[in-house]
Amino acid sequence: MMRQFELVERVKSYDPDADEDMLNRAYVYAMKMHGSQKRASGDPYFSHPIEVAGILTSYKLDTASIVTALLHDIVEDTHASLDDVRKLFGEEVARLVDGVTKLAKIQLQSAETKQAENFRKFVLAMSEDIRVLLVKLADRLHNMRTLHFIKDPAKRRTIAAETMEIYAPLAERIGMQEVKTELEDLAFTELHGEARTSILTRLKFLELHGGDLVVKIMDELDQTIRKAGILGYISGREKTAYSIWRKMQIKDVSFEQLADIMAFRIMVDSLEDCYRVLGIIHSAYPMVPGRFKDYISTPKRNGYRSIHTTIIGPQRHRIEIQVRTHQMHEVAELGVAAHWRYKTVDLFSGGGQVRWAEGRQYSWLRELLDILEHAQNPQEFLEHTKLEMFHDQVFCFTPKGELIALPKGAGPVDFAYAVHTEVGNTCVGAKVNGRIVPLRTALENGDQVEIVTSSAQKPSPEWEGFVMTGKARAHIRRRIRTEARAEYLKLGREILDKTFAKEGYKLSDKGLGGIINRFSVESIDDLVAKVGEGRLVGREVLIAVYPGARSDSDDKVINLNQARLKHSTEATEAIPIRGMTTGMALHLGDCCHPLPGDRIVGIASDGHGVEVHTIDCERLEEYTDTPDRWIDLAWDADHAKESHIGRIKLVVANEQGTLGTLATVIAHNNGNITNLKFTKRSSDFFEIAVDIEVRSVKHLTNIIAALRATPAINSVERARG
Repeated sequence: MMRQFELVERVKSYDPDADEDMLNRAYVYAMKMHGSQKRASGDPYFSHPIEVAGILTSYKLDTASIVTALLHDIVEDTHASLDDVRKLFGEEVARLVDGVTKLAKIQLQSAETKQAENFRKFVLAMSEDIRVLLVKLADRLHNMRTLHFIKDPAKRRTIAAETMEIYAPLAERIGMQEVKTELEDLAFTELHGEARTSILTRLKFLELHGGDLVVKIMDELDQTIRKAGILGYISGREKTAYSIWRKMQIKDVSFEQLADIMAFRIMVDSLEDCYRVLGIIHSAYPMVPGRFKDYISTPKRNGYRSIHTTIIGPQRHRIEIQVRTHQMHEVAELGVAAHWRYKTVDLFSGGGQVRWAEGRQYSWLRELLDILEHAQNPQEFLEHTKLEMFHDQVFCFTPKGELIALPKGAGPVDFAYAVHTEVGNTCVGAKVNGRIVPLRTALENGDQVEIVTSSAQKPSPEWEGFVMTGKARAHIRRRIRTEARAEYLKLGREILDKTFAKEGYKLSDKGLGGIINRFSVESIDDLVAKVGEGRLVGREVLIAVYPGARSDSDDKVINLNQARLKHSTEATEAIPIRGMTTGMALHLGDCCHPLPGDRIVGIASDGHGVEVHTIDCERLEEYTDTPDRWIDLAWDADHAKESHIGRIKLVVANEQGTLGTLATVIAHNNGNITNLKFTKRSSDFFEIAVDIEVRSVKHLTNIIAALRATPAINSVERARG
């Protein structure tokens, strides 16, 4: 365990102006507060904060961070209070200790809500001061180094999983590669110990049989660049066991199939030399296509800058080479911590680069805060945050040349939300490299993306199925929730008004306010929305307000999706719901695709509003034992103004031009194909399911008749199911 004077000397060695008195007082105070407490290893508990402080001195952090490391557990584990810390060590240290204390027990256990809520606090705390995260990472690193002392295997795996899912990605996001690599290796040891041992054994075997292969490759690379007059420092290493295992999992290949398990770094003095070395290497050795990345001109979001290329290099081995300056290397290894070493020095050649790099580096944190603001609950925030942290990146450009970094697989909608929330909300289309593309298109490195917007557009529920960023998904979900709730409130109010009126009662907020506790809701709006969702029957609310109300059936007629629905014999009792969005309070069954003109019935579903089916739909058999969920529906005379989806099944001849004929016939009859799927194939015939946008059953029947008269079409009928 590091002694008091050793800690002070370490800090003074890189910061002569450090507050020596505060360091001494913090050391003594922490030792006194922890007293006789022990760790799982049997060591005095005080050894832990000392080791955490020691880790931070290796990154040359400031006095406040070191003092925070010494005190980070005293509020949680001793009788000391935050006010005590504030009085003895000042407001800055108290704020940092408070931030770290809030994060003390992030746990991946069955209590997911608690874990997610704690992670939410984590993001808030580190957004106020990034040093909170640095102390927490050092704390986790030491805990992982001593993980083997914990006797409970389940607890060890929980801590390791939490480290792999949260702390290692966070270390990577702030550029602390050394910490990230060690955390991953320690967690990998616990979670997949056998796999790690197997990979290390194979690496050892290659090392024994390959002799001094790494040294030979380094020597040849050194000679190659020296001939061109460049002096550089070259280091070589095998990739970590975890990175090799992860690549094996992602690419679904064996260890023997991996060709680039060795990586070499060439560090030079200037930015110009980086590109000169790249040219020399590519001139001397064959480059592997598709394996070149320039993170100097387009840095990663954590400020990482380097050139990566893969070549068939010396000794005819496939190797990865990273080229960077010495300062870029230090930033790559230490990330945010490197900024304390260069407080007054430009990290990268050229004025203004420090501010630019830091702006890029912290943009991801601002995005996490944006997600935090729009997530419905802590679990959703944690889900979206993991989306933000666990993807490789692609770099795209706005029409003005601004760089936007996105996860691999992201599309124009993700890009739009990265530009601005309102751009995402109003996105109707996109041009990639000047060409209009579907919103599902995956963007690639170097794409120039132009977003087309419209003030009339709203986020589509379909977007959630293909967006990749947590920010986009959080905003889409929030917008859908807001609109859905408005629909539920409107529908619920209409249902309750009608239910109360039929019994001769008047609906009032006063009456509803008196029963909200009975239905476990917090407000009248929550109660009304619950009725609109179909989770509560209007009759139940009526009886709760007026216990003497009759018990016969209540409201049986509601409206559907812009095309209004009404009871076939009581037109005056139709509920006029307009602007309803499919998939919200009311939606059409995808099993029978009901159309205006069909006889229809509604089924109230818990949490999904009302689902509409044709009267002969086979799925209705599932609800024969629950007649209280059935609602009689009918279309009114205005239904033909709206479009709906009808599905048909066809058997067509396997001949040239058949599909063209099919599309032409449907188009001539004012139909629009929205989806087409081959269900069976043979040498002579195809069976196809086609979804067509039509106005009514009559419209679909006309299209079917026209198709039946077409020689290339063997048979056609309306699809069910």
